[in-house]
Amino acid sequence: MLGAEIAALLLFSVIIVLLMAGYPVAFTLGGVSLLFAVAAQAFGFFDPSYLEALPSRIFGTMNNDTLVAVPLFVFMGLVLERTRISEDLLETLGLLFGGLRGGLAFSVVIVGTLLAASTGIVGATVVTMGLLCLPTMLKRGYDPQIATGVICASGTLGQIIPPSIILVLLGDVISSAYSQAQLKMGNYSPDTISVGDLFVGALIPGLILVGLYVLYIAGVAIWQPARMPAIPLAERQLARSSGFALRLLKALVAPLVLILAVLGSILAGVATPTEAAAVGALVMALAKRELSLSRLHEIMSGTVRMSSMVFMILIGASVFSLVFRGLGGDDVVHDMLTSLPGGAFGAMLVVMLLMFLLGFVIDFIEITYIIVPIVAPVLLAMGLDPLWLGIMIAMNLQTSFLTPPFGFALFYLRGVAPESISTGTIYRGIIPWVLLQGVALIILAIWPELVTWLPGLVYGD
Repeated sequence: MLGAEIAALLLFSVIIVLLMAGYPVAFTLGGVSLLFAVAAQAFGFFDPSYLEALPSRIFGTMNNDTLVAVPLFVFMGLVLERTRISEDLLETLGLLFGGLRGGLAFSVVIVGTLLAASTGIVGATVVTMGLLCLPTMLKRGYDPQIATGVICASGTLGQIIPPSIILVLLGDVISSAYSQAQLKMGNYSPDTISVGDLFVGALIPGLILVGLYVLYIAGVAIWQPARMPAIPLAERQLARSSGFALRLLKALVAPLVLILAVLGSILAGVATPTEAAAVGALVMALAKRELSLSRLHEIMSGTVRMSSMVFMILIGASVFSLVFRGLGGDDVVHDMLTSLPGGAFGAMLVVMLLMFLLGFVIDFIEITYIIVPIVAPVLLAMGLDPLWLGIMIAMNLQTSFLTPPFGFALFYLRGVAPESISTGTIYRGIIPWVLLQGVALIILAIWPELVTWLPGLVYGD
């Protein structure tokens, strides 16, 4: 029915506009969808029986073991944010590599990688490194564009390197979409995709991205050494006392133990991501026993607030999904994507471009729950690999997190950067790193095996 299809597209457009205007995500999704459902029913092209599935959807969310990992990973991230783990890492690694041209930039990338592999809280990582590293790098004579760019880029590695919250959420959504796609194709015993599969599949792409960052820093250090000077030898020797090795070891213990406990247990097959998140949360609680009760209360309150936001968005997205489907929106999307020139490649290109643009103005959680459930079943039915699709989406969203003028990471850094650093400097500084992420996406597009090989090896698929 043409009226229903127009209403579906209008529903999607209104929600995007309201989200861009800053209205609360969960209530916008649920409230606007219900208003459209009532109006469409009045005009006779919406069946209210679709909404009868909402209680079972919410009950299914409550019983979803995978989503239990969300508050646990958030807890881990907030413990890292509220303790000196990040500061100790940055200070000690800065002294360790400071003798090299670009040594401080290398340190930022390494710390960003370690923090990404310990938690998935991007905003906290960018703010922490901005507060601690940016003044030091500027004082040492680093080009402001290099300094701001490497901090923003390294701080967003938590989007793609597991354990990442976006991979937990994407894993749940992609799994459901993959089951839908297989059922439509007549496979009534569908294969499954787990969050653990996405975690393992993201390791090599994440390391490729880190490698590209390191190569870029090394290239700039060689060809433009004045932009990244080394710390003077006398100053390093003064700071690196006889107890430096022990200090370095202490700084590395907590994140490395956490990485081993979480990722190691998943790769070894002895724990699911949810179980590994519980282990990680326990490790952090034991490792930082000096946490005061007041600070622990702050961390737990922050965990509850952030987790509640995620689950409220999930409930609102469930309402939107039911109404959108009841209006025939999924058929509209299917027809649009399958009619594009280039087949699966053309459809994938359009979807990635849409997500990239939407990533400028709305959060990755919203894209995960609004866009991915609509387009993923169509793309998967066209023969795309679900693991590869999930990782491509995750890295694409990470890229949009950095891209001017609306990249969220840029705003995080702008909030803590000195007034002497202009917004234009931050924007110009991030451009090479966005291009590097584009290179990583092209590499994964050409060689999907970089995503699928390791999960097949670990899980024997």
